[in-house]
Amino acid sequence: SSSAAIEVATAFALLDVSGITITPTQIAKLCQHAENEFVGIQCGIMDQFVACHEKPGEALMLDCRSLEFRRVPLPSGICLVICNTMVHHELARSEYNQRRADCTAGVRHLAGVLPHVIALRDVTASELEQYARDMDPVVYRRCRHVVSENGRVEQAFSALQRGELGRFGELMFASHYSLRDDFEVSCPELDILVEIASGLPGVYGSRMTGGGFGGCTVNLVRAEYADAFCDSIQRRYWEMTGIEASIYR
Repeated sequence: SSSAAIEVATAFALLDVSGITITPTQIAKLCQHAENEFVGIQCGIMDQFVACHEKPGEALMLDCRSLEFRRVPLPSGICLVICNTMVHHELARSEYNQRRADCTAGVRHLAGVLPHVIALRDVTASELEQYARDMDPVVYRRCRHVVSENGRVEQAFSALQRGELGRFGELMFASHYSLRDDFEVSCPELDILVEIASGLPGVYGSRMTGGGFGGCTVNLVRAEYADAFCDSIQRRYWEMTGIEASIYR
């Protein structure tokens, strides 16, 4: 997401000084292309798209195939708190591309028995379980994360529409555990931050964000508990790791 932010900011600056006008979606596509072809990370378009289209006080659910999106207002009385582990394990680039390769292998296997499948979004959880026995166990876990995460996104959007922050938070925690156990892109420092957050008052949910192997967690916290949350998580993370986390409210 940090590289996407730089790409999008640069694109808007260049467009401004050149006087050229293109749509926000076209900008997002160009920035994704720069990431894929120049940087060499086979990322999707989510981060670039959100940077171009998002509005304050809203969440956005994006269909990365059609690029259709829906907005939902974030409820009042909450804070998003970002906790930076301050660690960076030199795994993110190579392991991210490996996860993409694992998922592609899963699609190839499933398409052999399910002709309609061209991506994991076309696979239901029951279909995945039905044909899992013939899959490599690692590939199966990678696919299970993606299929289950797609389901969690749909459920999370519905929960926000209904104002059910407790349910939304449960899905955040479930997402982290899936990223940790099935996709295996977390790290001890991220897990510690999520563990600490889960025991603090006023916390709805917590999960890692970004490419993994370091970086940040994002936490949904009731506003009246936000100051205490920031103080507590920074202190306890220091006690458990000897690292001073950066906290962004």
